[in-house]
Amino acid sequence: MKNITVLGTGVLGSQIAFQTAFHGFDVVAYDIDQPALDRAADRFRGLSARYTADGVAGAADGGADAAISRIRLSSDLADAARDADLIIEAVPENLELKQGIYRTLAETAPAKTIFATNSSTLLPSDIVDSTGRPDRFLALHFANEIWAHNTAEVMGTPATDPAVYAEVVEFAAQIGMVPIEIKKEKAGYLLNSLLVPFLQAGAELLVDGIAEPAAIDATWRIGTGAPKGPFEIYDIVGLTTAYNISRMGGEKQQRFADLLKEQYIDKGKLGIATGEGFYTYPRES
Repeated sequence: MKNITVLGTGVLGSQIAFQTAFHGFDVVAYDIDQPALDRAADRFRGLSARYTADGVAGAADGGADAAISRIRLSSDLADAARDADLIIEAVPENLELKQGIYRTLAETAPAKTIFATNSSTLLPSDIVDSTGRPDRFLALHFANEIWAHNTAEVMGTPATDPAVYAEVVEFAAQIGMVPIEIKKEKAGYLLNSLLVPFLQAGAELLVDGIAEPAAIDATWRIGTGAPKGPFEIYDIVGLTTAYNISRMGGEKQQRFADLLKEQYIDKGKLGIATGEGFYTYPRES
């Protein structure tokens, strides 16, 4: 693999693109319009600074700046896909949106191109019929703050070619990830199968009026020694993602989705990415 395309330049999509470019690959970062690409350019500059500040090996010696030079921005999906060896899709958690994108890619991407979804909740089997190439499609799921929490969960469908699966595992290692090979499809993969119930428990404590976010987070940090509580994690993940997932859940999760929309998203409070969510940033630890 030489040419990698990342679809979606939100919090995680921009990290995937930057991490891939940082490890020497040419990357096309796609988003829907120029304002979205302008925001992406700001994120890439921020990631360059973050890699340097966090002491990522090689970042301060020109590696972070070089990564930016390897990223080309595009708002034309056919253009973004035209030379791709691998397309990593990281668009919002909306099944119809993803299916529509893959139907377009099926017609525009070269026959060689492997498709990988970064979906955190949907199974690849939910999407595979839209891809036009079931043998060259699978899931490749990353954790947030990819340079530090460097897992890459690889999960195929029954139709995925084992050679394609192995090639994606190798690619994940090449960009500094620890490939996690999942034997069969599981909603939530490994990471979110553990994380989502934890976040949902925090959400339900809030919507039931048991305690406020700061008290819930403090209890978890103090009681377990963990670095962050559920609402601090929600801010990192992004409240739009939390909303999209929660609105598909049960009654309490739907109440949480309504709370997110009314009290935060509609007011532009989307988490760390916008400087305010459940907390205001920058924030003293």
